[in-house]
Amino acid sequence: MPAPRSGPAPDALPTAAAEPAPAAGTLPRRGLLRAGGALAVAGGAGLLVPGGAVVAVPLVRRAAPVVTHGVQSGDVTANGAVVWTRSDRPARMFVQVSSTGRFRRRTRWVPGPLLTPESDFTGRVELRGLPSGADVHYRVVVADPDAHRPDGDAVEGFLRTAPSWRDRRRVRFLWSGDQAGQGWGRNPDIGGFPIYRAMAERDPDFFLHSGDTVYADGPITGDVELPDGTVYRNVVTEEKSHVAETLDDFRGAFRYNLDDDALRAFVGGVAQVNQWDDHEVHNNWYPGQVIADDRYTVQDVDVLRARGERAWREYVPISERRGGRVYRSFSHGPLVDVFVLDMRSYRDSNANGAAAGGVGPEGGILGAEQARWLVEAVSASRATWKVVQADMPIGLVVPDSATPPAGVEAIAQGDAGVPLGRERQIAWILRELQRRGVRDHVWLTADVHYTAAHRYDPARATFTEFDPFWEFVSGPLHAGAFGPSALDATFGPQVVFQAAPPHPNTSPAEGWQHFGEVEVDPASEEMTVTLRGIDGAALWSVALQPQDRR
Repeated sequence: MPAPRSGPAPDALPTAAAEPAPAAGTLPRRGLLRAGGALAVAGGAGLLVPGGAVVAVPLVRRAAPVVTHGVQSGDVTANGAVVWTRSDRPARMFVQVSSTGRFRRRTRWVPGPLLTPESDFTGRVELRGLPSGADVHYRVVVADPDAHRPDGDAVEGFLRTAPSWRDRRRVRFLWSGDQAGQGWGRNPDIGGFPIYRAMAERDPDFFLHSGDTVYADGPITGDVELPDGTVYRNVVTEEKSHVAETLDDFRGAFRYNLDDDALRAFVGGVAQVNQWDDHEVHNNWYPGQVIADDRYTVQDVDVLRARGERAWREYVPISERRGGRVYRSFSHGPLVDVFVLDMRSYRDSNANGAAAGGVGPEGGILGAEQARWLVEAVSASRATWKVVQADMPIGLVVPDSATPPAGVEAIAQGDAGVPLGRERQIAWILRELQRRGVRDHVWLTADVHYTAAHRYDPARATFTEFDPFWEFVSGPLHAGAFGPSALDATFGPQVVFQAAPPHPNTSPAEGWQHFGEVEVDPASEEMTVTLRGIDGAALWSVALQPQDRR
């Protein structure tokens, strides 16, 4: 758990948007059924049978629920947060909150939902009424389903609420993506997923997970011999030994990751903002696709998507207050607003990828509604820095032979000319932001499994109707490392820095795993972006000065 930073103590009982506990003083129907018709006897129970005889029978106690995969928090605001856990059986969830980390019997608590097989025994509580800019210790308890109070197995966690608009304090956060891909799973020889220990040492306020939370289409099947003759040892589970098709398969992929001690400790101490990409379902999927993959009996991607998305929503601490929408925004005081994109759910098939024409919000990789939302939300932001959390890069060519017409998976079409295909929607967004005078937008992404810094400049571009901006790439968290990718010159990107492995699919045991860090100084408003390696060492850094002083 990160060392707490000073801040105001919680001074109000948080409320929750969750299923209420039974009212005090009432006995639920299940409790009545369990209590009726039996008499207690020493060493066991007495069953009353016809004729008035009492027959002694052994007393069978129901096992108490236990927390199986720790706790998580996410979607933190200035006065709220989502808290998550999972039980091993039906249970009632409770959350207690403390400013000191000491949880006494009289510590206030918030009743949560029943954890049932319907959600794979996962559940969440949306805390409200938390103080802004504060260190918040929380304790999740899983108790008997009929419990009225938080008496049961407990796990503690920690989060920081966002500062209020008037609170000019330092903001530090991390981002990365891509977890347990290309057959590289938890390896006890290197400490499981070691990058999470390095990230925890940075003491971030929150973490942006850029997608590919799991590799549902990437089995972990056994040990792998590395180029130097050593062996990469994989922990293998039944659910991760094949591609995910059933709902239980998808759930098993999330449980596999959360079985790692370092990951579980990190998410228990740092709030997350989660987005998804393709590998939560299937490589490079798009809506309506029929996949050509012999490993699958289910080839309708919309069926797989429904199961994969359900498991993702069950296992990540995402708020339902925005209707569960993946694209959403968060304010972190006067210095930073974060705009989370969903570049997977609304994309077109890029069938017009070779076509030129006018730019506009329609179609593309975001869909028209999300594209308009992004422009309006970023334009309305009063924060110094507008951080766009994108699950795919803008100018890097990401190939996919299964995507028509020319094997393009992301935005860049691989043509240095005028905007084509999905590029036309991005061109519209950049032009609109320029037209509205929005200059300090920074794009953060992962996906390509190496780390890089790109500066986009209209002076080098074919399409010129935008102001210069930066895009930073970081990853993977724990997957095969690749790269570098080719650049498309349509928007004039320049590689300022990049670090890519010596050969494709480099294992995590060989390094080349990355995360990025952003820190904004409250006095100068300077944003420092640092790209870091698997051990947390800084590989490269840049300090950006705000241009928009509206």
